[in-house]
Amino acid sequence: MRLLQRDNDGRYTLTEFTGDTIPHYAILSHTWGADHDEVTLSDLEKDTDMTKPGYKKLQFCADQAAKDDLRYFWVDTCCIDKTSSAELTEAINSMFKWYRKATQCYAYLSDVSTGGLSSGKPIRQDWYPAFQQSRWFTRGWTLQELVAPTSVEFFSVEGERLGNKHTLVQELHGITGISVEALQGIPLDQFSVDERMSWAGRRQTKREEDMVYSLLGIFKVYMPLLYGEGRGNALARLRKGINALSGEERARCSSMKASSDATSRSGSVAYYAKSFYEEASEHRHRI
Repeated sequence: MRLLQRDNDGRYTLTEFTGDTIPHYAILSHTWGADHDEVTLSDLEKDTDMTKPGYKKLQFCADQAAKDDLRYFWVDTCCIDKTSSAELTEAINSMFKWYRKATQCYAYLSDVSTGGLSSGKPIRQDWYPAFQQSRWFTRGWTLQELVAPTSVEFFSVEGERLGNKHTLVQELHGITGISVEALQGIPLDQFSVDERMSWAGRRQTKREEDMVYSLLGIFKVYMPLLYGEGRGNALARLRKGINALSGEERARCSSMKASSDATSRSGSVAYYAKSFYEEASEHRHRI
């Protein structure tokens, strides 16, 4: 696992850690801009100029980590060598664990503004409508970034703290349909497969296979990435992995009913899980 730190001269450097040597760290949750705007591993290794818009997010994360007395932080755009398929596979299969083990997770909402106020606590009525509609809640990868960490703090584009996963738990439930218990940290295997699938029902990813790969940690499934296989094939492999769980855990997952608040919300668990199941079923009929 590569971690970032900011030097005294404001430059960013990477250090690789393994196993028990991994120190406490903060982790960033965000939505990607255009690929050419994001800071990459290559940018840091070549020590290029820091004019890319993505450096604003690195600066925010470094500043906030420093306030929380954390030296190291992790950002997905530049802490993974995406040119290496082996490293990318390991990273995606480890992603849920990395977010779970982070001391702090900062959700940076680039489309939510507090109006640029320089002092005082942000006024809820100024930012909450944009918060409800934030693109962050529509992306596939941010699902695990919400449920995995113990601590998730939400920030506006100006870096103003809006609240955290605990103070905003009812609002997050209303926006995402994820049960309050899951947001409060109840082990995810206490929720049915259907319910967990439903959490992703209204989300999207840039690459179709990532809609499935982003669910691996939520189901404790590990599998190689095969970009180009299509969402149906990826989903069929995920279902196979879920079915390969131990008999005890599988029985618990299948016997648990979706929580009453999840089934009573607009659009039932079954409805949002339906597209996943139908696609897997179609794939099985084709092979």
